[in-house]
Amino acid sequence: MLLGRHLHLNVSRRGGGHLDRSAYTLLSRIRMEGPMSIGRLSEAFGLDASTLNRQTAAMLRAGLVERIPDPEGGVARKFRITDAGERSLDAERTGNISGLERVMAGWSPEEVAVFAACLRRFNKDIEDLDGRHWPRP
Repeated sequence: MLLGRHLHLNVSRRGGGHLDRSAYTLLSRIRMEGPMSIGRLSEAFGLDASTLNRQTAAMLRAGLVERIPDPEGGVARKFRITDAGERSLDAERTGNISGLERVMAGWSPEEVAVFAACLRRFNKDIEDLDGRHWPRP
């Protein structure tokens, strides 16, 4: 829980222009799965459509996503990450990694590997219980 709360670890946040947690999470998912509708995002995150409408509206205003027709011909419009969204997500991820590197500066490579393996398993076990798996490359 503390890891998610210590947003100050990300040095890029000091200069402003950072992504909020919901934008970061939604953009990450859209990047992994490709364009997604509100319905699909709702299934993926277990959130109601009104919450997702607010979050995606903010991302649209910020130029992080755009609405497109369903590439497969469906009725629902989908959200696709924009170039600006890709750049923002990359910058945020780089800042997150930098913050974690500062925390783990005194850790051995073996300790980092064990921590990563345990965290991966922890996340997967939560996904198994919840029934919502995060797509991974």
